[in-house]
Amino acid sequence: MALVHKLASFSTLHNSPHTRHSHSSNPHPISSLTCNSSTSPFTEKHSIERYQRDQWVYEKNQLGQSLSCPIPFSSGSIREDDIALQLPELKKLLQVLREKRECGGGGGGGEMSPGNVFLVGTGPGDPELLTLKAVRVIKSADLLLYDRLVSNDVLDLVGPDAKLLYVGKTAGYHSRTQEEIHELLLSFAEAGATVVRLKGGDPLVFGRGGEEMDFLQQQGILVKVIPGITAASGIAAELGIPLTHRGISTSVRFLTGHSRKGGTDPLFVAENAADPDSTLVVYMGLSTLPSLAQKLMDHGLSPQTPAAAIERGTTPQQRTVFSELKDLADKITSAQLVSPTLIIIGKVVALSPFWSISSKEESFMVQAS
Repeated sequence: MALVHKLASFSTLHNSPHTRHSHSSNPHPISSLTCNSSTSPFTEKHSIERYQRDQWVYEKNQLGQSLSCPIPFSSGSIREDDIALQLPELKKLLQVLREKRECGGGGGGGEMSPGNVFLVGTGPGDPELLTLKAVRVIKSADLLLYDRLVSNDVLDLVGPDAKLLYVGKTAGYHSRTQEEIHELLLSFAEAGATVVRLKGGDPLVFGRGGEEMDFLQQQGILVKVIPGITAASGIAAELGIPLTHRGISTSVRFLTGHSRKGGTDPLFVAENAADPDSTLVVYMGLSTLPSLAQKLMDHGLSPQTPAAAIERGTTPQQRTVFSELKDLADKITSAQLVSPTLIIIGKVVALSPFWSISSKEESFMVQAS
């Protein structure tokens, strides 16, 4: 059983781009196998919106002259362009922040404490899932470093005087190495800036927030973590999937589909994860799902276990494949789901109202054929 959904409720919007109705008022899905990538809410590595939001970086070159043309959208050397053009502006911004700090220091001559760094989780994509605390910090920042999975709607909340810097990562492309990100956070904090590190989901769930926090704390920088709704919770709630349910699932386990060294088969935990009374949530697992699914079945998990794959969850572009575990990888391929896609495996998936709709619609299609 499998069906690709695009939730109808997501197309029911108010005039404001940031306001929408819950899907509960219209739970019937629209069958869809298409998705216009140009409407992605996420800040992809070649996103036009990204360069519009980061325009401050490209306004002047090293000589202070205005650039006569924007960065080519199809540039084959975007990383080199980023570094060459950003570093002079970053140095200038650091100088401005230091001067501002000195002017506001009261002339006491004492050493002033560094600025704060906030690791802020922005949730799975829907800006309405942000916490009030996250919104307050985002609006008060001097500099924001943001990841690929931070939606453009969230970036629209940034104050007009704040600077944005894209530091996202995706397969085969890192706009900044993790070491460079560490140094950027440290440099701006030492200059007295309020620095916000925006991360999709929760910063301490597969977001490398722990690494950044550890590095900065060793340098004497105060780090405050503002949790976000992790994709597992936000997307499961959107689909009506309880991650735990009495008598059906007594535990939930989060897995990553990526190994630290980029291996093709990092999911060695399948033997212990093949528990029919547990719910498995796989982050970043598109490429390794065929291997994981087979391993789970080899270790005793029923091939008929309900499962779901959700692309761009909680956003207007959400698409969902419901399927039994044995067919999930093939159905994902047929639907051409792309990253970011979350995978949920377990009996609780069948509790979703959309699972029942999928079953009825597929049954109808089989009878019609």
